[in-house]
Amino acid sequence: MTERKPPGVPFESWVDKQIHDAQARGDFDRLPGTGEPLPNDLEAPYDELWWVKRKMTREGLSVLPPGLALRKEAEDALLAAYAAPSERAARKIITDINAKIRDMLLKPPPGPPLGRKPYDVEEIARQWRERHQPA
Repeated sequence: MTERKPPGVPFESWVDKQIHDAQARGDFDRLPGTGEPLPNDLEAPYDELWWVKRKMTREGLSVLPPGLALRKEAEDALLAAYAAPSERAARKIITDINAKIRDMLLKPPPGPPLGRKPYDVEEIARQWRERHQPA
């Protein structure tokens, strides 16, 4: 922790001394972003959530409206069901996603409509069997 500014010492010279001491200790060496250009968004209008958006980009996250997120989840579930190791696992995946789809159809959230209906579990199971029959 940094010590307190001694009384009678001007604030600017005390800060300058702190910076000089830190440079001498090497505290500023190898900081993230050293030698990289400044971001291009410096001219953009101020956005209060700039740090949230930058962190989400850095972490590879995105926020979709609930309907779009469930649509993506349903597509992923269908692919996962086709790739499931057993018909039972495929049925479980489709049954679980159908429950979410039905719930959203009964209580639509704000945002774009879901644009999905529950999958036919028997049809998906039939397709799974066709894809997994020995050649």
